[in-house]
Amino acid sequence: MNINLPQTKAVERPAEGLRAFFGKIYQYMAGSLVLSSLTAYASTKEPLVRLLYSVQPDKVSLSVLGWVALLAPFILIFMIQNAAGKLNAAKTNFYFWLFAALFGLSMGSVFTVYTPASVVQTFLITAVSFLGLSTWGSATKRDLTGFGSFLVMGLIGIIVAMIVNIFMASSMISFVVSVLGVFIFAGLIAYDTQRLKTLYYQSQENAEIQNVMVVTGALSLYLDFVNLFQFLLSFLGDRR
Repeated sequence: MNINLPQTKAVERPAEGLRAFFGKIYQYMAGSLVLSSLTAYASTKEPLVRLLYSVQPDKVSLSVLGWVALLAPFILIFMIQNAAGKLNAAKTNFYFWLFAALFGLSMGSVFTVYTPASVVQTFLITAVSFLGLSTWGSATKRDLTGFGSFLVMGLIGIIVAMIVNIFMASSMISFVVSVLGVFIFAGLIAYDTQRLKTLYYQSQENAEIQNVMVVTGALSLYLDFVNLFQFLLSFLGDRR
């Protein structure tokens, strides 16, 4: 996710400062993943499941509250962007944690469709992959800007394909989208990490900008992680 921050002259800073900056981002990201996992698991239990799903004799569908939980995170992304653009750290933090909680509710199906063992296994594989890709993105001297633009175009492509496949219900399209999704979000992890590193050097000593960047950076990497996890789960997950 791109946040428009004031552009300033890049200033070289000690490696310790960069490590501390990413340390905060990873702490926010880890906390949001834990919160999302807890709310996802809670959404499969009574009485919350009755609030989120409308159970009928022949099918189970989302209730009104379920649709709110599904769509609200996307609205919150724009609210986070708006608050970050105004350098309002308090609102950015609040919307971020609310996003993580609601996004978890919308992912409750993971715990009902796949076995717990395969969910945990895929999560660990995603975590190891994320660590390697993020480390490479921070360490590489290669400019990934052009690569990132290509990945964003690919992301738009798979979103369109997923929408089309809602009506076509093609297993081949679903498979191709999953394969491309793994590669695209793997690349975005490295790209977003390098982008955050660049923004860190451009922020100088402005603590307000740094605080906002920590939250928006955590959101970007959170979305990369979760999407990579979901696409990997389509290959590695064992259905109940």
